Amino acid sequence: MENIELFTRACKEYGLNDAEIFQTVDLWDGQNLHQVCVCIHAIGRKAQKNGHKGLGPKEAERNVRQFSEEQLKQGSKVINLQYGSNKHANQSGINFGNTRHM
Repeated sequence: MENIELFTRACKEYGLNDAEIFQTVDLWDGQNLHQVCVCIHAIGRKAQKNGHKGLGPKEAERNVRQFSEEQLKQGSKVINLQYGSNKHANQSGINFGNTRHM
C-alpha cells in the first residue's frame, strides 16, 4: 500500500487534478478500477504535454481569441435565414413497424 500512496503523491506533483487521481483502496481492494484507468490516461495526457510518449489524446493548450468591436458587431447582423434550411422536410413515407394488411 505504501507504493500506491507514493504513486498517487507523484501524480499530484506531476500536475494531475485531484479528480483524476484514485484513492489507495481503489487499487488495493479492486473497488474502483475505472478511476485507476482514468488516472493512467491522465498521466498519458500529461506525458505528451511534457514532450514524452503518452497514452491517449494530447492535452489541449490554451488558445485565447481577441475580437474587435467591429467583428462583434458583424456577428449580430446574421439573420436566421442565413443559418440554413431543411428544404421542405416532412415525415411522409415513414412507417413505424409493419403496415396493416387487410
